[in-house]
Amino acid sequence: MTQLNNLAPIPELYVSYDSAQKLKIEAAHLKSFDLTPRQICDLELLMNGGFNPLKGFLTEADYNGVVENMRLADGSLWPMPINLDVSEDFAETLEIGEDIALRDQEGVILATMTVTDRWEPNKAREAEKVFGADDIAHPAVNYLHNQAGKIYLGGPIVGIQQPIHYDFRARRDTPNELRAYFRKLGWQKVVAFQTRNPLHRAHQELTFRAAREAEANLLIHPVVGMTKPGDVDHFTRVRCYEAVLDKYPQSTTTMSLLNLAMRMAGPREAVWHGLIRKNHGCTHFIVGRDHAGPGKNSAGEDFYGPYDAQDLFRTHEEEIGLKMVDFKHMVYVQERAQYEPNDEIADRDNVTILNISGTELRRRLAEGLEIPEWFSFPEVVTELRKTKPPRSKQGFTLFFTGFSGSGKSTIANAVMVKLMEMGGRPVTLLDGDIVRKNLSSELGFSKEHRDLNIKRIGYVASEITKNGGIAICAPIAPYASTRRYVREDIESFGAFIEVHVATTIEECERRDRKGLYKLAREGKIKEFTGISDPYDVPENPELRLETENTEVDYCAQQVILKLESMGLITA
Repeated sequence: MTQLNNLAPIPELYVSYDSAQKLKIEAAHLKSFDLTPRQICDLELLMNGGFNPLKGFLTEADYNGVVENMRLADGSLWPMPINLDVSEDFAETLEIGEDIALRDQEGVILATMTVTDRWEPNKAREAEKVFGADDIAHPAVNYLHNQAGKIYLGGPIVGIQQPIHYDFRARRDTPNELRAYFRKLGWQKVVAFQTRNPLHRAHQELTFRAAREAEANLLIHPVVGMTKPGDVDHFTRVRCYEAVLDKYPQSTTTMSLLNLAMRMAGPREAVWHGLIRKNHGCTHFIVGRDHAGPGKNSAGEDFYGPYDAQDLFRTHEEEIGLKMVDFKHMVYVQERAQYEPNDEIADRDNVTILNISGTELRRRLAEGLEIPEWFSFPEVVTELRKTKPPRSKQGFTLFFTGFSGSGKSTIANAVMVKLMEMGGRPVTLLDGDIVRKNLSSELGFSKEHRDLNIKRIGYVASEITKNGGIAICAPIAPYASTRRYVREDIESFGAFIEVHVATTIEECERRDRKGLYKLAREGKIKEFTGISDPYDVPENPELRLETENTEVDYCAQQVILKLESMGLITA
């Protein structure tokens, strides 16, 4: 490898400015497809060379090779399927060989694509091979089955213009812009640090050591596309990074933002991150413990072993063309007032080793507890506290689910009154009937319409939660996948408390105030939950209420006690 081929320009998929102007006018007459946020992230890295050697969305042959053995049809290493997933309806309108316009969510044409391949993938196989298990506890597997389109399209793309970002524009660089920057500064060795979390002192110590070990300059390269549901939003994270940057020597460190939609695919993701950093002109890459791991699977075990990602990266290091710097687990040694790699502390029995996990940090932020200076920088803690006030001041959503007539609305009303009596935050009740009248009057009761109704409720609840209010929802919400979708939507802004009102169908039918069960039994109401339509019983709701032979007030009190125990209201 010659010294500087990491800094020579790499191919992009954009056409020249003049051609782009012409192409924009022609593309306006093509069939067009509106991209999702995740597809926009993928398209941007295809066009600017971040996904080099890809020339477009994967063909079926390339996709099969990537899924089965991490290789494109021509044999090059590529671990992640990058496809344009679309609905069956849209796919049916297309001819093979047809050009389509790809637009952002405002309708701006970003690129055109020639559709060379169209197929229905085996998603269970993709989940198994790429993510290691077909388990929807994995956010990317859940996305694959419950959000991605059913049909994949493949084919080359022609880039017309970059997606528009209005935030942190000076911090966003294409691979070629970074390569030019490194050339200008004479940086020959560059070690990249990948992160989706705020930086604390341990990370700083780790990056210092990595740069020293590799005798390289440092690129802090955080992901600001899409990370894991529930992560700290990228605006807060970038403000945290900016607060820490002046702790680094300016002549040897820079920061750039990467608009990547992460898949949290552990070992394969690490190899993918390596290839992307190679395209951005880096020579070394820090791979962490459980790199890009999504947490626990359905059985409560980690999806990937702590060093699986490092092992897979090491196997392909030559081919990736990037040296791995393996991430040590850094802990604070109180007596020496410094961070040291956990496995290199010879006198560990005679010193005090301190460490705060991510979970513990979130707990301390949520409860407004002290975060010690040895752990993080006061500037970072200040930024995090702005976004995450103590739990008793945050918005949250109470989500009641259960059969029709189970008592959801009655309990929800009682809880609402109790919360209003306490005061402090605005409370909004989104009861099933109220929502049907004001938000979803045109919807019927098919599965599709029910899902849409619940997603609307979730959207309104997430806005209320984001703005510090309390949303109380009481729909039937029969499907687990839709409840999960709403949970993920809301948990990025505040707590989501699922309350299963576990009244039996027999008891609901006995109460039948509205006479609905009778009509359902007679076949006059089609698709009625519990009679002719399934209800997925929540597996582990935050609270389960048994309402038979129980006063409403007692049930409401259980909810209030639960909120107190979670720190959402103060006793």
